[in-house]
Amino acid sequence: MYPELFKIGPFTVYSYGLMLGIAFIIASYILTKEVERRKLNPNVATEVTLLAIIFGIIGAKLFHLFENWESFMNNPIGMAFSPGGLTFHGGLLLVIIVVWMYARRKKIPFLTLADLAAPSLGLAYGIGRIGCHFAGDGDYGIPTDLPWGTNYENGTVPPSVMFRGSEIAESFPGGVVPDNTPLHPTPIYEFLIMLIIFFILWKFRKKEWPDGKLFTIYLMLAGLERLMIEFIRLNPKLLFGLSEAQLISIILIAAGIIGYYYFTKKKALKRYNSPPFIKIETKK
Repeated sequence: MYPELFKIGPFTVYSYGLMLGIAFIIASYILTKEVERRKLNPNVATEVTLLAIIFGIIGAKLFHLFENWESFMNNPIGMAFSPGGLTFHGGLLLVIIVVWMYARRKKIPFLTLADLAAPSLGLAYGIGRIGCHFAGDGDYGIPTDLPWGTNYENGTVPPSVMFRGSEIAESFPGGVVPDNTPLHPTPIYEFLIMLIIFFILWKFRKKEWPDGKLFTIYLMLAGLERLMIEFIRLNPKLLFGLSEAQLISIILIAAGIIGYYYFTKKKALKRYNSPPFIKIETKK
């Protein structure tokens, strides 16, 4: 694993931060092309991307702090300003709220923006997971004998720490999982699955569906992906033997199913067609 890629003077380039930056750049490019295809002002894509970057990180950090409230109270400054500790669902929720407010101010239907952003959102999440893989930040899976089991001993959170006190650790001598234990590279699994989801959404994006229907497919597929991947990861179980991420995923899947059924039954719903955006050339 390579949490730190290189240093430039006093500055350190972290693999997770780099992949996060790449994810936002690619997502912004794809969103811009989709906004142009729907003949909206290209500035909308830039503004939505900036909102996603700012409030996605804020929401992900806040959600992580609430998840680890006791640790946060013991070290509030350290945890609040730590470069790690981001929870995707928290970022997604806050971004949805902020983009909804933005859409109302711009008088653009929120579901139009949601559909336009769905493919890039899925791809950006997958690319971000590659950053988690390189950082070895604890998002990896449980021990495995599969030939592609990965060694995360040089990650920011080594297995001996990640699995400390767990049932998995009890099966190892001394109750300690050796740091070089082969583990499921779940971030890579997620990247590959989200890549497939991206292509599915990309294929459907030009269908003459009412706005919002494509986003419901994203909710179902992304929710199912996270629900399944959690079964081979170590996370605290909250209810019915499921982790917090799995419970949220079930809500996303349910919302997607209900929304998809609604948009399928309501034949009268139409896509939003904005007046063509005309770029005003300035005289030099």
